[in-house]
Amino acid sequence: MATLVTGGTGFVGANIVKCLAQTGHDVICFDVNGPDQLTRNFMEDVSSKVSYVQGDILDRGMIDRLGAEHAIDKIVHAAVFTVNRVELETQRSRDVIAINVEGTANLLELARALKVGRFVYVSSGAVYGSAATGDQTLNEDAPPVPLNLYGITKYASELLTRRYGELHGISTASVRLSTPYGPMERVTGHRAVMSVFHQWTGQALRGGSITVDDMDQGRDFTYVADIGDGIRTVLDATTLRHGLYNLTAGTWVTYREILDELIKLTPNTPVIETGQARSEPTSEGPPRGPLSGHRLFQDLRWTPKFDLAAGMADYLKWRRDSSFLE
Repeated sequence: MATLVTGGTGFVGANIVKCLAQTGHDVICFDVNGPDQLTRNFMEDVSSKVSYVQGDILDRGMIDRLGAEHAIDKIVHAAVFTVNRVELETQRSRDVIAINVEGTANLLELARALKVGRFVYVSSGAVYGSAATGDQTLNEDAPPVPLNLYGITKYASELLTRRYGELHGISTASVRLSTPYGPMERVTGHRAVMSVFHQWTGQALRGGSITVDDMDQGRDFTYVADIGDGIRTVLDATTLRHGLYNLTAGTWVTYREILDELIKLTPNTPVIETGQARSEPTSEGPPRGPLSGHRLFQDLRWTPKFDLAAGMADYLKWRRDSSFLE
């Protein structure tokens, strides 16, 4: 039997695929983009456990063939159109809805037809909307107030996932991720805006200077290897007490703290502080507070392995080892 991971050559998806393969799963990696050389190198130590299938989650015939041609008993649905800029959200509104909602419905239909043992939907903290300050911790009982099409479609897919499970006797769970960083983040057709981790580590490794602003900005960043492990924990749990979990390191990290850790590891990198606020419009609104990971710890005893220092060091090592300097 095999586990299907959609969006499996993307940033978060690739880390989920690798974690599952490392822990014994045979994985079908399904994505509209086939594996590039970076992906193949990333999966090198688990290549015998991973099969790649290129296709579109909006192609119902292709999804049906997946079920017919592979013995799938679990599904992780991570494919998504990630949009956090107003301009892109405006230009691609219909595509965001189609990929993020209709695509989910197609995968849930596959789960129903195959009577899979578990369906895990990879959601986002964007479902919560925003909070005024970084000291407001959001647990799973906080009311969802998504502000943009990305958050709205993630929440809609959570509801679809829950209801399909109830109607068709499928064990389902949605997992809301805090902001990921780490290996395999890169520009793709469905992910265009990179994190400060990606931007600054790339600038440092290329020998350039880092221009920074708004140093008190922050987020509850979580190392993407921890995200892969948290998804695996929910997927493989014998039983689930809840159908919704936050997956997070649970701490607020400022840009200044990120920069300080980076400079410790690349001490010769010049830094230029502008002291100016960012002017590029986003569709995210004010920054929300950190997610609470208490439920995942209480139910499944899961905790993150990487703090900021360990995550930054591991990420830089991966970028150097893979010669990924873009």
